[in-house]
Amino acid sequence: MLSPLRIDAVPTTIDVLAIPGACPRFSRDEEIFGEGEAADYVYQVVTGAVRTYRILRDGRRQIDEFHFAGEYFGLEMGETHRITAEALTDASIRMIRRGALSDLASKRCDAARALFRLTAEGLQRSQDHVLMLGRRSAQERVVGLLLDIAERTNARAELDVPMGRQDMADYLGLTIETVSRTLTALQDEGLIALPTVRHIVLKDRKALERKVD
Repeated sequence: MLSPLRIDAVPTTIDVLAIPGACPRFSRDEEIFGEGEAADYVYQVVTGAVRTYRILRDGRRQIDEFHFAGEYFGLEMGETHRITAEALTDASIRMIRRGALSDLASKRCDAARALFRLTAEGLQRSQDHVLMLGRRSAQERVVGLLLDIAERTNARAELDVPMGRQDMADYLGLTIETVSRTLTALQDEGLIALPTVRHIVLKDRKALERKVD
């Protein structure tokens, strides 16, 4: 009987999938690819940060995900992109031909496992996002996002947040006013500090973690 595949058994996805590719630079808010365009490439953030989103039928923007240095995005099951990707900050993005990744995965089991891990992690994050939008309070959503940024950028307490309040709102399914009020309330509780708009200090991380347990 075959042992089950452990997706945490892939030590370093970045190293396994390190295929040389062009690394163009994108300015803040510049489009990297658009919804409906051919998905010929998979992308990796080298420096900076990226947002991916869709425009809903009523014209509202729903941010699907934020991507930080080292992370991959644009991996599609179909032939076209279901989302639009824009540089959240000035960014350098590695473009890897989708066919090259497929060829690598067909020849190396570690690469195939790494691609599976990326797919599984993307699905899990999408499920968590849906659960967050449907079940969590405004404060729980904001705290969850701050902790997620800290974990994914290896920050301990000092967060240089690349997204503005509107980006946060469009990801969390809240209004910009609610996001701002919630951050102020967390500051009043002594849980965070807001030295600047884009710099947040997690003063009591354990207390913040208890809010989303």
